[in-house]
Amino acid sequence: MHSTIHFLRYFVLALILTISMRVIAQDGAVLYGKNCAQCHGANLNGGNAASLIDGIWQFGAEDGYQFRNIKFGIAHLGMPSYQSTLKDDEIRSIMSYMKDKATEIGAQKPPIAKELETLDYKINVEIFAEGLEVPWAIDFIDKNTALITERPGRLRVVKNGTLQAEAVKNTPKVLNEGQGGLLDVAIDPDYKDNGWIYLAYSHVLENTGTGDRPGAMTRIVRGKIENNTWTKQEVLFEAPHETYRTTRHHYGCRIVFDPEGYLFFCIGERGYQDMAQDFTLPNGKVHRIFRDGTVPKDNPFYKEENSIKSLYSLGNRNIQGMAIHPETGQLWATEHGPMGGDELNLIEAGKNYGWPVITYGLNYNGSVITEETHKAGMEQPSLYWKPSTAVCGLDFYRGDLFKKWKNRLMVGALKYEQVSLLDIEKDRVMHEEVIVKNQGRVRDVSTGPDGAIYVVLNSPGTVLRLTPKE
Repeated sequence: MHSTIHFLRYFVLALILTISMRVIAQDGAVLYGKNCAQCHGANLNGGNAASLIDGIWQFGAEDGYQFRNIKFGIAHLGMPSYQSTLKDDEIRSIMSYMKDKATEIGAQKPPIAKELETLDYKINVEIFAEGLEVPWAIDFIDKNTALITERPGRLRVVKNGTLQAEAVKNTPKVLNEGQGGLLDVAIDPDYKDNGWIYLAYSHVLENTGTGDRPGAMTRIVRGKIENNTWTKQEVLFEAPHETYRTTRHHYGCRIVFDPEGYLFFCIGERGYQDMAQDFTLPNGKVHRIFRDGTVPKDNPFYKEENSIKSLYSLGNRNIQGMAIHPETGQLWATEHGPMGGDELNLIEAGKNYGWPVITYGLNYNGSVITEETHKAGMEQPSLYWKPSTAVCGLDFYRGDLFKKWKNRLMVGALKYEQVSLLDIEKDRVMHEEVIVKNQGRVRDVSTGPDGAIYVVLNSPGTVLRLTPKE
């Protein structure tokens, strides 16, 4: 008797859920017809605007991106905002309808292209490494050996074009939660003489047993690889433990070296935006140290009482791209804005880049962070992207294969799945061209020692090698 009652309860619940899903789907179809079909086609296969069932999402494939694109629009492309005409659950109904239709026809993202075309070059695309789990960064020991970080905590080696099956052993334990994990890898400029390799990762404190989530912060170490084992580790930067935060996002972090022997790295504001303005805290800043971890005494905040001595700049929300100009030695950085307001900045000693006092972006729910975009004593970006492309890794092209692109800045973007090429004259961006699009979320881009361009993708976990087509 009891089993029969339980069965009936489950049956009724399943029936209610099925009917509810059908109602949602029907509502989504009606709402789509009223609001979207005129541009995207009655069958979602495109018209005045792109198809929604071809597996290609030019402006962000993830649910959060799609939701915000519908709610807030993409003004520069003529897509209106629907925040005043559609409720949030109605937007989700439309998204559910689009997903159902894509599933119905078996829509899939196209495979990685074998060729690309730009204004200057036709490009061959090769798979350099694949089957990776959230690859984050790439750097090269020599022309035959590359190191790739996987965010869950593995350091992988590609030797003579082959991804080695076994990860490097004994690498630091990382906090693989949220946006945390093993982040950047950088090879010492004098590696042939000293063998040093640098890592950035999210470091977590010991669990106190109180039930509270332990704090975490970005940490910088260096070590050597001997017999595929991480050895001789030295901690170069570890923030005071009282400054660690319990959030699990906005860690930064990139590592670059300038011609004068300095090591620069960056830490995101860890979700505590006001802390980016406080020189007694490490988050939301660019840092400068020597390669052995000692701190230059001429750092701009070195003599300030209670300051973090390694600080080089303030007001940086979450930098995930840094590069040194090959000729000028200038430090350039790309910084994630909130919704809108991704930035490219020329980073200089002691300067304040404004977050969160000034910004060109909004909160993700559309609310205003600040009305200010300018303020005395705070720097303007050299370029900002609105809407956000989710800028990530970057590098100046330094090779000889793409001679027309010498010293141009390559900028990766996660959300827009693209690599842009920027022509910079002094501190001004003169031109921007997208050279890679919709191959995957671009986490890093780098010039290889062979002059090829290497693009690190998430979804799929793949590294591409780009060379000019002869």
